[in-house]
Amino acid sequence: MFAVIKTGGKQYRVAPDDVIEVERLAGESGNEITFTDVLAVGSDEGSLTLGKPLVDGASVRAELVDQTRGPKLIVFKKRRRQNSRRKNGHRQDLTKVRITGISAGA
Repeated sequence: MFAVIKTGGKQYRVAPDDVIEVERLAGESGNEITFTDVLAVGSDEGSLTLGKPLVDGASVRAELVDQTRGPKLIVFKKRRRQNSRRKNGHRQDLTKVRITGISAGA
C-alpha cells in the first residue's frame, strides 16, 4: 500500500517503513504525527483512489525520527558592470520521519 501526501508545499509518495525528510515540523524525536492531506491512496494490486483534491477520511501516521538541517547553499547575486555583489548562505531546517501506517478511510 502507498499514499501521496502533501506537506510543506511539496508532495511525497510514501509506503509503510519509508523514512523521508520533509520541511520542519514541530515536535521531538519519538512523537507521533498524522498527515491528513492525502492526495491519493493505492495498493499493490493496482487499485488507486484519487482525491478531489483530498481523499475523504484517509490519513498517514508517522513517527518523528530526528530534527536535522539540509546542506549549505550559497546564494550569489551579481549585477554586471555595476560593481554590485551579494553573497549569502542558507541551510533549510528539515524533519526526518518514518511512516508507520496508512489508513485509506471510507
